[in-house]
Amino acid sequence: MVMGRLSTIKPRLAMLAPKIGRAPGDEKARLRERDQHVGWRSWYKTARWQKLRMSVLIRDRFTCQMIGCGRIEPNTSLLVADHKLQHHGDEALFWDENNLQCLCKTCHDKLKQKQERAQARW
Repeated sequence: MVMGRLSTIKPRLAMLAPKIGRAPGDEKARLRERDQHVGWRSWYKTARWQKLRMSVLIRDRFTCQMIGCGRIEPNTSLLVADHKLQHHGDEALFWDENNLQCLCKTCHDKLKQKQERAQARW
């Protein structure tokens, strides 16, 4: 009896769509799924948002506004136009330039997200 090589199985399995959900740790799939189910997520992909984001970064002089940080970052891909107050899909709050601040990605992804999770528990 001749058996197929195991190396041919992996590519075939990778092509199959998951039937019970995404694989644990698959961040790209999680973000894609979130974008499909949360309507306001598409606002981040508009030219209007890109223009607003850049105006906030310029206004804040590419400097992280997190207390204690103050990092100046010329690489805009490492900066986030962060909503001071979570908008939860409120269009007026989302587009309000006064509700936006420049944060470095490190402060946004660690400190700010931690603060928001703590507030959500109350």
